[in-house]
Amino acid sequence: MNVLLAGATGTLGSVLIGHLLAAGHTVLGITRFAAGAERLATAGAVPVVADVMNRESLLTALDGMQAHAVVHQATAISGLPLFHRALYATDALRDHGTAHLIEAAELVGARRFVTQSFFLGYGYRDHGEELVTEESPFAEPGQGAFDPHMRSMRANEEQVFGAPGIEGISLRYGMFYGPEATTRKLMDMTRKRMLPVPDPAGTVSLIHIEDAASATVAALERGTPGRSYNIADDHPVRFDAYVKALAVAAGGPVPLKMPGWLLRATPYMFALMVRTRIRLSTERARRELGWTPRYPSYREGLANL
Repeated sequence: MNVLLAGATGTLGSVLIGHLLAAGHTVLGITRFAAGAERLATAGAVPVVADVMNRESLLTALDGMQAHAVVHQATAISGLPLFHRALYATDALRDHGTAHLIEAAELVGARRFVTQSFFLGYGYRDHGEELVTEESPFAEPGQGAFDPHMRSMRANEEQVFGAPGIEGISLRYGMFYGPEATTRKLMDMTRKRMLPVPDPAGTVSLIHIEDAASATVAALERGTPGRSYNIADDHPVRFDAYVKALAVAAGGPVPLKMPGWLLRATPYMFALMVRTRIRLSTERARRELGWTPRYPSYREGLANL
C-alpha cells in the first residue's frame, strides 16, 4: 500500500517508517520542516512538507498524490507532561488535525484510516484488578480537568469511525517506552536522583515503541473497520517498580521515595503516577490482528535498550 503517515518524524512515526517499508509498503511522510524532509528521505520515505493543523497547506501539498491508507500519529507531546496545558496542542491535533486528515484521505483516494489513541481515555482513576477491554466506556465526560483531553480522544475516534467511505481503526496505545526521547530523559533523571518513587504508586500498561510500530502495521493490514484495539505488553507495572527499573537500566542510584501527595503540585503527573491504576486487555489485538509484543514486559524492553 501507499501509506500517508502524519507525525512521520515523531516518537512513533519515525520508528513506524522502518516497519512499513519492511512490510513492503510505500510511505508518504508528512513533516512541517525541511530538516524533517531530509530525515524522511534518508529513511526511505517520500517527504510531504505540510502542517496538519493548516488545512489549506495540507491539501495543497497533497494535490495530485495518491495513497491507499492514512496513518495518523501526529501529536505535540515532547516529553512526559507535568500540567494539563502540555496536552492542549495534542488535543487540537485530535480534534482539528483528524478532520483535516480525513479530508486529505478523500483527496488522495485513501479508504483505510488508522489513528492513534491512548489507554488513559478509559479514565485517570483506579480501574481495579480486572483487565480493561475495548468494550469498557471510553473518554466519558465528567472527569473534571481531564474533560478537554477526553473530548479530543472521543472526537478523534468518532470522526474516524463515522467518516463516509473510510475504514476507520483506532489504536489505544499504552504508555510508550524504549529507545525514544521520554525514556532517555527519565533514565537521565534517575541517574541524577531527580525521579522519585511515589508512595502510593499507580499502575500503568506500557508498550515498547517497536511493538507499538509492529501493532500499527498489523492493524493497517488486518484490522477490522470500526474497531478499536488496546495495544500494550503483557505485564502492567506499578509506577514505583518502573522507576526503579529505569534506574537499574540507567546504572543510576536507588531512587528516593516520596509521599505521593507531594505530586499534587503537578496535577497530570499526580493523576498518572499515583491515582491511576489500569491494566489493559490486548486479547482482541492478538486474536484479530495476529499480533503479540516482542517485549512481553518492561524488563525485557529495558534490558535491550
